[in-house]
Amino acid sequence: MDRELRIGLLGCGTVGTGVVALLQQGEEDIAARTGARLRITRVAVRDTARDRGVALPDGAITDDAASVVEADDVDLVIEVMGGREPAGELIRRALELGKPVVTANKELIATEGPELFALAQEAGVDLAYEAAVAGAIPIIKPLKESLAGDHIRRVVGILNGTTNYILTKMTEDGTTYEEALAEAKELGYAEADPTADVAGHDAAAKCAIVASLAFDTAVHGEQVYREGIESVSATDIRVADRLGYVVKLLAIASEVEDQMAVRVHPAFLPKDHPLAAVRDAYNAIYVEADAAGELMFYGHGAGAAPTASAVVGDVIDVSRNLLQTARGPVESEHRAQPIRPIEDLQTQYFVLLDVDDQPGVLAEVALTFGAHGVSIAQVWQEGDDDHAQLVLVTHRSREGDLRATADALADVAAVRRVASVMRVESEVFSS
Repeated sequence: MDRELRIGLLGCGTVGTGVVALLQQGEEDIAARTGARLRITRVAVRDTARDRGVALPDGAITDDAASVVEADDVDLVIEVMGGREPAGELIRRALELGKPVVTANKELIATEGPELFALAQEAGVDLAYEAAVAGAIPIIKPLKESLAGDHIRRVVGILNGTTNYILTKMTEDGTTYEEALAEAKELGYAEADPTADVAGHDAAAKCAIVASLAFDTAVHGEQVYREGIESVSATDIRVADRLGYVVKLLAIASEVEDQMAVRVHPAFLPKDHPLAAVRDAYNAIYVEADAAGELMFYGHGAGAAPTASAVVGDVIDVSRNLLQTARGPVESEHRAQPIRPIEDLQTQYFVLLDVDDQPGVLAEVALTFGAHGVSIAQVWQEGDDDHAQLVLVTHRSREGDLRATADALADVAAVRRVASVMRVESEVFSS
């Protein structure tokens, strides 16, 4: 086989070394599948002296990332540096030079995707990013290709392994949020600063990418409504279990009356839903489409090896296209649907109140709900001495009305505090 494609690698940390290893281990199979030998010729790193445990060509390593992109002996660029800059500028330059790019950079795609896709289209080359969402779980290609002829109604995902691990430990072992987070850090699931995970930023970026593909609309990460799991309590977990639910951090993108609803937040999820069985640090994406029906994609959503697997899969696709002077399916914004305000969300809600244990409290609380047009479906009271907890689940209600109810409840004399409010996704998924 005489044909050869030369690769420039931006970043050679855990994911980058995994990419190198997979390309070397599968060299013969990859050559047969692409029609050419794939050879890494340039590698940009911060520390050129560090041993990375993989064999690289003499003179390939440099700390000048721009020189890798500009090099004449680089036909295709892989970016696994992470972060918006300098990764963004390097990818833009590669595309301007007519070099296809494979990236795992969810932050960049979620914030600058439309600009980068336009550059790739103008240059007539691919920008592939399967690894940006859910590691090795295939979701980008199914949305762009396999389901391209279908009408997708809703995509719901557990897209962050750290938060799913924490909620699993709280549910199954009765650990506190703080204890579960500490365990996640010890196991390497959570960073020293876990904010991006536990506050929902990571899941929101991935939700934006998935929503953009599913609904042919450019969605930026900051447009996704976001809540994290920091306030989820043991009581929330216990009540959810009693009612037949588990608590999960869900990323939900749905089509509602010519609008898109995109949101990330913890929610009560029925125990018999397939996503409820997704445990520990695993991820899953659940898709509802008119013709295909209900589909679920499940697996390791992060980690060096799964991410490297997704990157190499993209490299093979992009290499085939490059050899055939073609390119893969392009992103579309032809529907350009507006984002639905979170205040217009329609779903059920769980509300937990700390109240004085005295006659008339429940009636006063019910009157407050009714005054704001929110109907109560279930209620019970638990308490001792002069203190009680009221657990309420509403009928399907508008978010703005529920928020007004919660604000009004805080002013009721017998209500000590509104301890928790959480969405209940009981009608498969509401919109």
